[in-house]
Amino acid sequence: MADVILRHMNTHKHNGVIRQIESPVEQIPLRTFLIITAVVLLVGIGVGFGAAKLKSPSLGTSDSSSKSVKTDKAEGVSDKKTFKDQAEGVLKEGGIDGEGNFHLERPGGISQNVYLTSTTVDLSQYIGKKVRVHGETFNAQKAGWLMDVGLVEIL
Repeated sequence: MADVILRHMNTHKHNGVIRQIESPVEQIPLRTFLIITAVVLLVGIGVGFGAAKLKSPSLGTSDSSSKSVKTDKAEGVSDKKTFKDQAEGVLKEGGIDGEGNFHLERPGGISQNVYLTSTTVDLSQYIGKKVRVHGETFNAQKAGWLMDVGLVEIL
């Protein structure tokens, strides 16, 4: 039906109101399209692998500065590169508004507390003891200082 209308419009002029519009877009040959698509895909894959390699450290490598420690006075991983921050105080249970599971009470009141979580050490074994923790500081919404503990030392 549309074909009949188009033929009718092409053979009869309607005072210049309706005209057939010719497409200015040229068609790309299929072979050229496939080559361009393949090149774009290969570049994308290369960039993705390169970015992943730069962002993530290689798994399975060990650093001579990090080793697991478990003694009467200390427990955790002594990795000075990752766990470069430290704090001392009496370990208490409880975080602040969902940040941290434990905290260190330090001189100066509640504003000086360090809120703690740990991926390597069971901090519940040290509740009520004066300790030094080594860890990595994270951004917090409520806590003044939020740390992931890697090493605990009893003082």
